[in-house]
Amino acid sequence: MKSSRCMLMLASLIASTLIAQDAQVTPLMSKDLADFPGKEGLMITVVYPPGASDPIHRHNAHAFVYLLEGSVVMQVKGGKEITLTPGQTFYEGPNDIHTVGRNASSTKPAKFIVFLVKDKGAPVLVPVNPTAAGVSASPKLDSGRK
Repeated sequence: MKSSRCMLMLASLIASTLIAQDAQVTPLMSKDLADFPGKEGLMITVVYPPGASDPIHRHNAHAFVYLLEGSVVMQVKGGKEITLTPGQTFYEGPNDIHTVGRNASSTKPAKFIVFLVKDKGAPVLVPVNPTAAGVSASPKLDSGRK
């Protein structure tokens, strides 16, 4: 039990530091996956304030997203940019580079749950240099035009 609380605290610190400073990340639970040695499940909520976006990053995990409120724009390298509304889902694989993650609204917040299956103790999010990733611009600098 104490180990789970420590893991949640660590995940919170890592996530809140690495995810866009505008985003609010709240760990909900962490669980070692006994049937998958060395793996853990981590569930977090993310709230994007109006106009917020993430830097280009990867999770080195299976990431399952479920939108609760608002609207967000998501894209992984090589995939289509999509806009999610409440009740819709998004998936990122362990090798995906998350090139776009932003609130679609400049006036309303957006809230979603993320469930990650990852290596135990691995960081939740790893920043990726846009040039090294072959991406032309950071989502923070992108005006949203295609």
